[in-house]
Amino acid sequence: MALNYYKNELKENAQLLASKGKGILAVDESTKTVGKRLAGIGVENTEENRKAYRGMLFTTEGLGKYISGAILFEETLYQNHQDGESMVKKLNDLGIIPGIKVDKGLNPLPGGGDVETFCSGLDGLVERAAKYYEQGARFAKWRAVLQITNDGCPSKLSIQENAWGLARYARSVQESGLVPIIEPEILMDGDHTIEKTAEVQEEVIKQVYIACQANGVFLEGTLLKPSMTVNGADCPTKGDPMKVAEMTIRTKERCVPASVPGIVFLSGGLSEEAASVYLNNMNTNTLYRKALWNVSFSYGRALQHSCLKAWKGSDVEGGQKALIAIAQANSEASKGAYVAGSQPSSDEQLFVAGYTY
Repeated sequence: MALNYYKNELKENAQLLASKGKGILAVDESTKTVGKRLAGIGVENTEENRKAYRGMLFTTEGLGKYISGAILFEETLYQNHQDGESMVKKLNDLGIIPGIKVDKGLNPLPGGGDVETFCSGLDGLVERAAKYYEQGARFAKWRAVLQITNDGCPSKLSIQENAWGLARYARSVQESGLVPIIEPEILMDGDHTIEKTAEVQEEVIKQVYIACQANGVFLEGTLLKPSMTVNGADCPTKGDPMKVAEMTIRTKERCVPASVPGIVFLSGGLSEEAASVYLNNMNTNTLYRKALWNVSFSYGRALQHSCLKAWKGSDVEGGQKALIAIAQANSEASKGAYVAGSQPSSDEQLFVAGYTY
């Protein structure tokens, strides 16, 4: 059984990814989605421009002090930097572990509600993961998406299907030596309260780990990437940062096994500043936390928004300066040491309804 062969390596890499004071840069946007980001700064969506942008990120001096891993889109994993060296080598030179998005996207869930989906990509995944490992990837990511609606979503069918898909993915990539990041995202769409989010999230994550147990997933060689426990974007009651932190940790303590080495939160449409503040609040008082998992970040938009605007297609120094600043802010937040506003970050809302990539 290949999993047994990789167990020590999986555990070691999961612990490295969950290093205290470090988080994960999610730069795995599909070609279509990164095109929208580039369009926002007036840059054409070409392979050369995508290479230039991601190459700028991966040559940011000192980034490895704050970032332990980077999730790549398949194109990037096989790409060379403009200077001819591979993107994988650029990351390795910074001390950053390369990872890879392995799911094939969301599809409508037959028998589910109007907004319910399942994630595709299990066919041939063990073999694909082996090729990604050979190329230099050491961890993987798979995103399942669930949505809370007033007519009963997520349904039991949706929860079961997405939990099973996450568990099958996790076991499959472990067979080829990749640490799975398990991502059951609860979208912010809707007008539900934070209490409703907590209720749904608790059930979803419990079912994920029940499925992981059934599939023999090696939990010490995994990470969890959940949403923060927040109000729906249209909820008239706005979230108090301390309550968000308390509810988020409480919810995870009820359903995340202590054997999982790290929880790396997604930003889910929060602004850069809010994502940092909420994470900081989760780490300011860890004395009474029931589990010892490292609580950190795996942000995409909340690490790249100001960076993209500063880069503008050609300003490498400006883009890298913005990236280091926000990476440092979140590193401090993962240790409970971030002072709000101490780093230049944007409080612009990044929420996009029905966000898929």
